[in-house]
Amino acid sequence: MKPITIGVAGGTGSGKTTVALKILERVGLDRIAYLPQDAYYRDAGNLPPGKRAQLNFDHPDSLDNDLLIQHLRRLQAEHPVEIPVYDFRTDSRLAETRHVEPQPVILVEGILIFADKRLRDLMDIKIFVDTDADLRFIRRLQRDISERGRSPESVIAQYLRTVRPMHLEFVEPSKRYADVIIPEGGFNEVAIDMVAGRLRALVDQIDGV
Repeated sequence: MKPITIGVAGGTGSGKTTVALKILERVGLDRIAYLPQDAYYRDAGNLPPGKRAQLNFDHPDSLDNDLLIQHLRRLQAEHPVEIPVYDFRTDSRLAETRHVEPQPVILVEGILIFADKRLRDLMDIKIFVDTDADLRFIRRLQRDISERGRSPESVIAQYLRTVRPMHLEFVEPSKRYADVIIPEGGFNEVAIDMVAGRLRALVDQIDGV
């Protein structure tokens, strides 16, 4: 049997990364190849800071989906890949890469993975993590300040300029392609356990258990 490809999407701060990591823990790190879409942002490190500040990182064009699709197809064909490592403080790809071996399950996670039909067509299970907008904004504000060295003013300005409009244009409409919708993100242990249990059963089938 070919590997099972699962997509986890949702708005910024929805808890999709938490859901993805909890699925990894429950199914087994040694059974899942994990591809975060955040690793596939286009390199903007050669641009001056003023130009970088004007980039729309919430539009699908900011992501190198061609490379993500290439890597996904290689993993589905049971070949290893070297995925980029992205530095959000400098908006650039580092020279190093992360080695990912093929596994029975491939998990792709990102805000815009359902907005590209080519990616959707490669997925067997599509999960959308649905969380209220105010909670998503608060989480994004906390993350960008603590992890990415941003000021509160810059986070708010970016949210109003690109994050919210792009969510309404691309992310929210992509929810209709989901097979499963998980409300409350990583706090919804019941839904996560159900998804993980189903995946474990499918992996056991592949392993012939």
